[in-house]
Amino acid sequence: MLTNTNNNTDKLLKLDFNENSLGMSDSAKAAIINALGSAARYPDKQRSKLLTKVAAINGVPEEQVLLGNGSIESIRAVVQMLHDKALKTNVAFQLVIPDPTFGCAALYAVSLGVPVVKVPLTTDNYDFDFERLQDAADEFTGISLFYLCNPNNPTAIITATDKLKTWIKNAPENHYFLLDEAYFGYVTDPSFESGVEWIKQELSDNLIVVRTFSKLFGLAGLRVGYAIANPQTILEIESLMSTDNINLSGAVAAIATLEDEAFLAHSLQTTNQARQMMEATLDELGLRYLPSQTNFIFHEIKGDVQTYIDRMREHGIAVGREFPSIPSFNRITLGTPEEMTVVIEALQLFREKGWI
Repeated sequence: MLTNTNNNTDKLLKLDFNENSLGMSDSAKAAIINALGSAARYPDKQRSKLLTKVAAINGVPEEQVLLGNGSIESIRAVVQMLHDKALKTNVAFQLVIPDPTFGCAALYAVSLGVPVVKVPLTTDNYDFDFERLQDAADEFTGISLFYLCNPNNPTAIITATDKLKTWIKNAPENHYFLLDEAYFGYVTDPSFESGVEWIKQELSDNLIVVRTFSKLFGLAGLRVGYAIANPQTILEIESLMSTDNINLSGAVAAIATLEDEAFLAHSLQTTNQARQMMEATLDELGLRYLPSQTNFIFHEIKGDVQTYIDRMREHGIAVGREFPSIPSFNRITLGTPEEMTVVIEALQLFREKGWI
């Protein structure tokens, strides 16, 4: 039964920030409880164990891994590192990003006075426009950092792997690449190849990959993430990271979740089921959507998007914000099947009322 909850945020379905509606695993909860007796001590042992496990899972030496407060701390430190490098070598520095994309790298750049160049996605399939991204760097004589979220947020699609790999491989030494793979765990497309593999292949010394435990792992509130790069780059980034940036609860929960294959499989299966439900409904309603490789879907809205967002909230559902560079589309997190049933009821009701 679809009910109107108005502004009662306690009852809202939180489908606006791409969090994992399953919550953390039972194994992670148990690990936190079991670790509470050590909470008066610094988490050096647990942090070290997590670093070892992340390195092993990714098949890289520990000196190529850097833990962070979510992936966002690593993103900030990379921007800061290149800003400082530019100052020391007396050259200019710019950040080049697709538009739209996740905004934290741009926010940090702006705070440092670093110019941000936004390059629209392609109009045919909303992929990165490699030619225009390259043009933005070619027209600049200093250091360029390309921030690339892959799969991208908010579009939920992966970019063309061969093009991206070739582009990074052939880039000049003043071009750096920060690949944000926050949603890598949801990717099922066999054409996708992670930037971690390219680091292992020594494709480029200027490549950094960041990941987070906030999505598939269900640990958004505990703020755990990591970066992978060559050892020298890791050292340079680490010098700008905070000390003791991984707390005890986050460390033990991340370790437990990495070891909980059943939970990770269930998390992925739940998202895939939710995606199938949404795609079937959007097909039924004749609303276009982009092929999602994440735990959210970016779909068409017939009508004013902000009005749609407000109406969904009035019906107890929080969805993503507007993205002005792609009008008439909205992003919604793929929650549990039960949550998506409520969403589907709302969409069908809105169609009956002529709102979408």
